[in-house]
Amino acid sequence: MALGPPSTASLARFCHKLNRLKTLEESTTETSLRHHLTMLDLILLGMGTTGSMGLYVLMGTVAKEMAGPAVLVSFGVAAVASLLGVLSYADFGVRVPGRGSAYLFTYVSVGELWAFFVGWNTILGYLIGGAAVARVWSSYLDAIFNHRIRSFTMAHVGTWQAPFLAQYPDFLAAGIVLLISAFISCGGRISSWLNRLFSAINLVVILFIIILGFVLARPHNWSAEEGGFAPFGFSGIMDGAAICFIAFQGFGAIAASSAEAQNAKRAVPMAIAISLGLAAGINILASAALTLMVPWRSLDPDLALTDAFNQRGYSWAGFIVAAGAICATITFLLRTVIFLPHMVHAMAADGLFFQVFTYMHPRTQVPMVGILVFGVIVAFLALLLDFKALLLFMSISALLNRTIVATGIIVLRFQKFPPASSQGPASPVGSEQASAPEPGKLRPALRPYLGFLGGCRPGAAVAWALRVLVASAITLDCVLVFGDSALHLPPWGYTLLLLLSSVVFLLSLLVLWAHQQQRWEDTFQVPMVPLTPALSILLNVFLMLQLSYLNWLSFSIWLLIGLMVYFGYGIWHSKENQWELPGLPAAHGSLEETV
Repeated sequence: MALGPPSTASLARFCHKLNRLKTLEESTTETSLRHHLTMLDLILLGMGTTGSMGLYVLMGTVAKEMAGPAVLVSFGVAAVASLLGVLSYADFGVRVPGRGSAYLFTYVSVGELWAFFVGWNTILGYLIGGAAVARVWSSYLDAIFNHRIRSFTMAHVGTWQAPFLAQYPDFLAAGIVLLISAFISCGGRISSWLNRLFSAINLVVILFIIILGFVLARPHNWSAEEGGFAPFGFSGIMDGAAICFIAFQGFGAIAASSAEAQNAKRAVPMAIAISLGLAAGINILASAALTLMVPWRSLDPDLALTDAFNQRGYSWAGFIVAAGAICATITFLLRTVIFLPHMVHAMAADGLFFQVFTYMHPRTQVPMVGILVFGVIVAFLALLLDFKALLLFMSISALLNRTIVATGIIVLRFQKFPPASSQGPASPVGSEQASAPEPGKLRPALRPYLGFLGGCRPGAAVAWALRVLVASAITLDCVLVFGDSALHLPPWGYTLLLLLSSVVFLLSLLVLWAHQQQRWEDTFQVPMVPLTPALSILLNVFLMLQLSYLNWLSFSIWLLIGLMVYFGYGIWHSKENQWELPGLPAAHGSLEETV
């Protein structure tokens, strides 16, 4: 018998699967990790990325090829965008303690398919980031030995001339990844003191770079004769900001480790705030010192800080910087090898990824399969791929994850929670819940003026306003980025689209604000919702549109592979399928039903 078109009911069930939510009760009771991480551990965990990615990986490339001395402005813009995003991470981190970071946060607020996308993008970011930093570690170690390692490899192995491939295989970079993977497989507690040691050395070296850099500063290097402060203009600054955003992606690991933190409600927001402030200050001051020491045109993008001191005749300082870079990149690799397998383990435990990755070693309690498999993949990427090609693949996943998490904050703030008996540790205010209007309903004071919204069932107007908000933010950013160039709009058309998209964005924001929000006691909350997450969405999309077509092409390929994994395996093996068995109540719903 021929198969007919799917029925409306089957399509509804399929869409329901895509929007299934992981309940807060599940998320807060499934974790059994020890609460052994102090606030200092969390701060050093977040600083592990900034000390390596910002200074030693990104700064030289952005200054030389994108922004010039205005690289410090690029870091400032990226820090603002990151601040708006990490507020959401802090909110989720204290309310949804557990491994998985943005993946878990999205799963409890937006839906299963979006959660899989976030988890899949996070895996990509850490795979590429780990490989890129491993190559930086290799380059700085090679610089200490006057590039003898590179010369030996090229002489005895040969060189390649192919797109996206490195000029020569970097066995040293692959080796350090495999060594760290073996080290972490011995147990996570061993890496804690080592992370502290390397982080402390890195901070001392950073202070040395900033102080000596400003002592050697020459203001003439920012003059018009050297190209000026912003030789690539506003577009160059924004292009640089989209790349510099990578330097601030480590703070998600703090929220992801909230289940292991002591007094997470206080420690997680404080650690994120302190880490972000330190990271922004370090990157801005170091980039200013770098571009004041030597002209930006003369920088070596791969070894910028070491090369700058060498150009000024301070080779001993260059040696110290190289040693600090080695320690900084080691901390990043340690964090990558620790966090990435746990990310995969969280997805596998939910049934969205292959079950073999749920295996934990009985003695060390580390995800052995994830460490071995993904350690080998990172080593393979570090061995073969070009450093600049690796950087092209990194920004978009971090920006997209922050955008989805910001959207999740809006969803969760207007979400109706289950009865008090099943609430997690960060429960809504119990004394006010009985008398306060239901979340997602129109504020009582505004009902006489906005009665047409009051007729909607709870959450319906909020869901539509959120969709319009995201769509108008994308439209507004497209007009700002492409209106004069790719779209070739006349002045009146550009102005009209700009005004229309801005008005729709503001109106949707006002509709969201007009509805009752959920409140929690004794815990951190993102201030000024929905304004703060809406600005985060707007700025993140703007920065994503600054990225080249290669970023979008590579992301599309990775996303296509992820869709094959999800629709071929994850959607059928998800733990949330148990709610769809006969006789069990439907505990999860679509976005509209949950807000």
